Amino acid sequence: MTYDGIIIGGGPAGMFAAITAAGRGQRVLLLERNDRLGRKLLITGKGRCNVTNNCSPEEVLRNVPRNGRFLFSAMAACPPKAVMEFLESHGCPLKTERGNRVFPVSDRSQSVLDCLRGELRRLGVTVRQARVREILTEDGRASGVRTEQETVGAQWVLLATGGLSYPATGSTGDGYAMAAALGHTVTDTEGSLVPLEAAGEDCRDMQGLSLRNVGVKLVDGKGKVLYRDFGELLFTHFGVSGPTVLSASAHLKGSCRLMIDLKPALEEGKLDDRILRDLEMYRNRSMENALTDLLPRSMIPVMLRRCGIDPTLQANALTRQQRRGLVTELKAFAVEITGKRPVAEAIITSGGVKVSEVDPKTMESKRVPGLYFAGEILDCDAYTGGFNLQIAWATAFAAGTAAGR
Repeated sequence: MTYDGIIIGGGPAGMFAAITAAGRGQRVLLLERNDRLGRKLLITGKGRCNVTNNCSPEEVLRNVPRNGRFLFSAMAACPPKAVMEFLESHGCPLKTERGNRVFPVSDRSQSVLDCLRGELRRLGVTVRQARVREILTEDGRASGVRTEQETVGAQWVLLATGGLSYPATGSTGDGYAMAAALGHTVTDTEGSLVPLEAAGEDCRDMQGLSLRNVGVKLVDGKGKVLYRDFGELLFTHFGVSGPTVLSASAHLKGSCRLMIDLKPALEEGKLDDRILRDLEMYRNRSMENALTDLLPRSMIPVMLRRCGIDPTLQANALTRQQRRGLVTELKAFAVEITGKRPVAEAIITSGGVKVSEVDPKTMESKRVPGLYFAGEILDCDAYTGGFNLQIAWATAFAAGTAAGR
C-alpha cells in the first residue's frame, strides 16, 4: 500500500495529527517505536490525563512562557473548546476541576487513549511498530522514511517524536537528530516542569510534607522576581516539587531562591497578632509544642532552627524580637535552589526545533517542503494545568490540516 503521509511518533500529537489528516481523505501511516501507542499519555496527570485547560486561546498563550506568539494561529484554529468537543463527541466525557484543569470523567488516561485509537481505526490509519532512522528527501522535499526494517515513500512526513523527558516511554530525542540532519536548528534542550534541587538539609528534614495555598516567588541573585504563583508545594529528599515548583522551573536561571509565603492570607501585623494569641493559649508549653496550630508538625523543628529559637523554650518566654523573626520567616521562607532534577524526570522538555524555521500556520518546515512538526519536538513549553497537551493538540491539528490539503 502507498501512503499520502507518514507520521513519526504515536503520542497525543502524532495520533491527533493522523486523525486530522485521515479525516481529510489522506492515507496515513503512523509509526511508533513502542509496542503500543500513547505510553507517555497514560502517565500524564498521575494517570488521570489533564487533557487541556478550559479557558480561552489567549489564556493558554499567557501560560506559555517560551515562544507563545508562534502558537497564536494554531491555538485560534484549535482552542481548548474544540479539543473538548472532539473528545466528548467521540466517547470520552470530560469534567473541569480546580484551575480549569480538564480530565476525563473516568479519571483514567486510558479513556483518552481509547478515544484516539478508536478514531484511528475508524478512519483507516495504518499503525505500525517501527523505529525511524532517517527522513528521506527528493529534490529537497520530504519523500518518505527509512526504518530499521524498510523504506516507505510518501508525499509528506510529520515529526511528532516528543522530547527527552520520560525516556522509558520512548522520548529519547530521535526526532531532534532527524530534524538536524535535514538542516534544522535544534535549540538547547533541558527539563521543564521539573522538580528543583535545594541546598542544605531543611527540605530533606521535611520530605513528604505537602503544603497547600502558599505563595511562591522565584527570585534570582539580584533580587529580581522571575516567577510568582499560588498553590501547592511538596518538600522532597532532594529539594522541592509540586505544581507551583514545576511551573517555576521553566524560569530557573542559575542559582535562585524560592521564597515561600506560608501565610499569604495574613499580612505581617495580623500574623503577629495570631502568633501572640497562640503563645498566650499555650503559654506553658515548649515552643516545639506551641506552634502546632500554626505549622505542620514536621516543619516546626526546621522553623525554630532557622529562627534560632530553642525548641524547649517555654512559649511565655519568647522575646518580641524572636517573635518578629518568626513572622518574617513565615512570610518569606527561603529555599536556596541549586538546579533542576535530570531531564529524564521532567514532565516536558524545554528547547527543540527552532520555531522561526517552521510556518506557524501550517507547522510545515521552511527548509524542507513536505516536512511537518507537532508537539513537544517544537521549542515551545508551558506551565502545568493542561497547557502542554493543548499545545500538542493545536500544533497537530494545524499540521494534520495542512498536510491533508
